Amino acid sequence: MMDGLDAQGLDAVRARYVAQIAGAADEAALEAVRLAALGKKGEVSLMMRGLGQMTPEQRQSAGPALNALKDELLAALAARKAALGDAALAERLAAEWLDVTLPARPRAQGSVHPVSQVTDEVIAIFAAMGFGVKEGPQIEDDWHNFDALNIPPEHPARTEMDTFYMGRAPGDDRRPNVLRTHTSPVQIRGMLAEGAPCRFICPGRVYRCDYDQTHTPMFHQVEGLAIDRDISMANLKWVLEEFCRRFFEVEGVELRFRASHFPFTEPSAEVDIRCSWAGGQLKLGEGDSWLEILGSGMVHPHVLRSGGIDPEQWQGFAFGMGIDRIAMLKYGIPDLRAFFDSDLRWLRHYGFGALDMPGA
Repeated sequence: MMDGLDAQGLDAVRARYVAQIAGAADEAALEAVRLAALGKKGEVSLMMRGLGQMTPEQRQSAGPALNALKDELLAALAARKAALGDAALAERLAAEWLDVTLPARPRAQGSVHPVSQVTDEVIAIFAAMGFGVKEGPQIEDDWHNFDALNIPPEHPARTEMDTFYMGRAPGDDRRPNVLRTHTSPVQIRGMLAEGAPCRFICPGRVYRCDYDQTHTPMFHQVEGLAIDRDISMANLKWVLEEFCRRFFEVEGVELRFRASHFPFTEPSAEVDIRCSWAGGQLKLGEGDSWLEILGSGMVHPHVLRSGGIDPEQWQGFAFGMGIDRIAMLKYGIPDLRAFFDSDLRWLRHYGFGALDMPGA
C-alpha cells in the first residue's frame, strides 16, 4: 500500500488503539489515547501527512484506508466518552439517591392558633356569600355597647357582675366606658358609616365576667348583619344552613329555630343543630339530639334607627356565634380555658401549619 505500511499494519494499529480506547478508565486517559493516535503528532496523523510523499497510485489506495481508520477511531472515542459519562451519571445518582418513603422532616416550630384558623375559615365562607368584614374598638362607650342596641338600663348584662367597666377620673360624672361585651357595637358603627343596604360580619374579641369550662373572661365572637328592603327570616335560615354545611363539612345539616328573646332582635331565635352523642363522640347532622350553636333574629327597629336607617323602609337580620365554641365543636377541643393557657404542648397538638387548609 505504502512504504512500510500495508493493510496488515493498519489492522494492527486499529486493534491497538481500539483496545486502548476500550480500556480508558476515565476521560483523562481517553484524551491521552486520542492525542497519541489523532493529535497533531499522533501516529495516525503522521501517517496521513505521509500521503503527500506517495505516488498517485499509492495515495489512491492508502488515502481511503487511513480515512476509514481515522473515522473508526473517532467513533470509538465518542462511544467510549459517552459510556464514561453515563457511568459517572449513574454513580452520581446512586450517591444522591433519596428514599422518599423515609419519614418527612419535622414541621417547623410554631403553629396557627385554632381561633385564628377558625376565624379565617368563617371569614372565607361568609365572603363567598357576599358578606364584607368590619372591625371596631374593643373599648366601647356605653351608648354603642348598650343603648343603641335596645338594652335597657336595668338589664342584667349592664351590671358589674357581667360587664367589665373602665375606671373614671375623680369628678367625671359620665357613664364609664366598657370592654365590649359583644361585637354588636360594630354593627351600629357599620350602619352609621355605610347605611342601607349592607351586608357584613364583625369578628373579634369580647369580654364578660365569667369563667368555667365553657366560658372565659375574654373570648371571640363573630356577628353578622344583612339589611335590605325584602329580607326575611327565610333568608336568615338559608345563610345559617349554608354556613353550617360548609364550616362543619356536613351536607345533611339540619337546624332548629327556637323562639327566644334578645333586646336587639324581634323576633329572636336560638339556633340548634341536629347531632348525636353515640359512644360519647359528637357527630353533627345526624341523631336525635340538638346542640345550641348561635342566636339570631330580625333586627329591632330601635337598632335600625340607632344606625341611622329608617325601619319603615328597610329591614334585616342579624346573628352571632362564639368562634371559640364552634372551634371546639369542629376540632374536638374539650375545654375552652385551654385556648388561653399558652401551653406549647396544646398548641402543637391543636395548632395548624401556616398553609394548612382543613377540609380541603
